[in-house]
Amino acid sequence: MSDPQTSPAPRKDSLIVTRFGFVSIQLVLVAVALLSVGIAVSLGQVDVPLADSYRILLYKLSGIQIGDMSDILAGQHLNIIWNIRFPRVILALLIGAGLSLCGTVMQAAVQNPLADPYILGVSSGASLGATFSIMIGFGTMGFLGQTGVAFWAFAGAFGASMLVLALAGIGGKMSSVKLVLSGMVINALCTAFANFIIYFANNTEGIRSVTFWTMGSLAAAKWDRLPLVAIIVLAAALLFLFQSRILNTMLLGDETAVTLGINLNLYRRIYLLFTAVITGVMVASCGMIGFVGLIIPHLVRGIVGSDHRRLMPTSILIGGIFLVWTDVLARIAIPKVELPIGIITALIGAPMFMYMLIKKGYNFGGK
Repeated sequence: MSDPQTSPAPRKDSLIVTRFGFVSIQLVLVAVALLSVGIAVSLGQVDVPLADSYRILLYKLSGIQIGDMSDILAGQHLNIIWNIRFPRVILALLIGAGLSLCGTVMQAAVQNPLADPYILGVSSGASLGATFSIMIGFGTMGFLGQTGVAFWAFAGAFGASMLVLALAGIGGKMSSVKLVLSGMVINALCTAFANFIIYFANNTEGIRSVTFWTMGSLAAAKWDRLPLVAIIVLAAALLFLFQSRILNTMLLGDETAVTLGINLNLYRRIYLLFTAVITGVMVASCGMIGFVGLIIPHLVRGIVGSDHRRLMPTSILIGGIFLVWTDVLARIAIPKVELPIGIITALIGAPMFMYMLIKKGYNFGGK
């Protein structure tokens, strides 16, 4: 009997993996991530020399000074780098990694290449919660250091996910088809309620706030907001990095899983519950950022294959790097104007997805 940990993955490894090796790819991605952080904190409406950015970060993180830094420490660059841009870049790394991780898990759990972190109605539930908070006036309520909007967005996302799981489990065993259909139903229902609130609220400023929030933005990144997101995303990454055997088995289907003695229905419920919580926290922190959880796993499959031992860590790293650079584009694309990051991810992600569909240069489930 084949090993479920390796059998779902394509037998023919990618040329990139064969030539450089998986470990080398991870080391290169880590180096690219570190370089991206330094460049990202240097770019913006006020350009900071790259060398100064690294010196400031090194000083704040370790207390080590390189050369005479009296002018740097007395100027505005220190505040720009450490209090404004660096928390934002770290949040971008975490959100990109988390969305890619959740997208990879969701695509395996529901056995659908079009699955993304929002398939359980998380986006529509979060939108309903945020709309309720902004338009009705509960935006001042706090929750674990987050704003009232973040609290209601998380509550809406988590509530919608629970409704989807409950609906998909009615009448027998949960299946991937029932999950997708239940997600569509709850998505339509939450969207209708959100539009109902907007229509009768008659609040122009609130409508603008809701619209900007639903497009996603990292502008609200602060040091006090990072711990919750960091703990959730890092804990989830640590968990799912050790779940490659189960995730690979999910790609083989329920019948194969029964033969191997694995209760996929139980694992599917647990994984979907975890991804709902993770995605809810991320959406509450920065709004809805589309295409990252959908595109990145497909892109990575074309590099390292479908085996989750390679797919999961590579998706986490590339997802973080991708969102860092899309946030840079959102900040500098138009002078003195910051675009919602969801616009940038859609403009980049949609053509990439069309290219992959035309080329068919990726594998899903080893097929």
